[in-house]
Amino acid sequence: MTLRTARRSSLVDQVIEQLRDEITGGSWPVGAKIPPEPVLSETLGVGRNTVREAVRALTHAGLLDSRQGDGTYVRATSELSGAVRRRLETAELVETLEVRRGLEVEAARLAAARRTDADIAAITAALDRRNEAWAAGEHAAFVEADLAFHTAVVEATHNRVLADLYRDFSTALRASIGAAGTLLEHADVPHGPIAEAVRAGDADAAARATHACLDQILASTGPWKAEEAPGVADAREP
Repeated sequence: MTLRTARRSSLVDQVIEQLRDEITGGSWPVGAKIPPEPVLSETLGVGRNTVREAVRALTHAGLLDSRQGDGTYVRATSELSGAVRRRLETAELVETLEVRRGLEVEAARLAAARRTDADIAAITAALDRRNEAWAAGEHAAFVEADLAFHTAVVEATHNRVLADLYRDFSTALRASIGAAGTLLEHADVPHGPIAEAVRAGDADAAARATHACLDQILASTGPWKAEEAPGVADAREP
């Protein structure tokens, strides 16, 4: 075995880590514009070339998005998040919905087994906001409330990996929720059974209700649009 003397992190690596800390720590949220190169150079006490290289590296990793003549914006909070976002940008709606179904069905099952009183309160509040937005015909508010409901269910799993993955998936989910709402031609898919099953601690019922919900949405898209998606008829039976 040949061992070499370990080298200290380069200046660029140190700047990359500091910029990443600002992103992951929430100081620079997704969508925010980061300080311009001269400001970062002065604040960090390094040359502009060093800042430029660090920003380029984080852009290549998918965390930042450099826009010519506009500036640099936070695109994702992690390399995984960046990779997921890049992949989903070119995904078909039906593909996104199928992955969403897989995540949410398992999340509902785990949430029913692990939910706390605080989790139940958050799920109920999100469901109320969702229903109110739908009744008022406020499409943008409905999309956000619908996502908040599903996110509350995922948070109730107390599985940090699943929660992080779901957050990384959230941008594509906003698009899929909005598109599905249009495809369903204003026929809302009830989410009450999901909340009720989670509240009752019935893992199987929570999984079935979530599966039926996403199947109904999938039935309105892609190759299943003209026919009922598998599982929907069974889920509707008493």
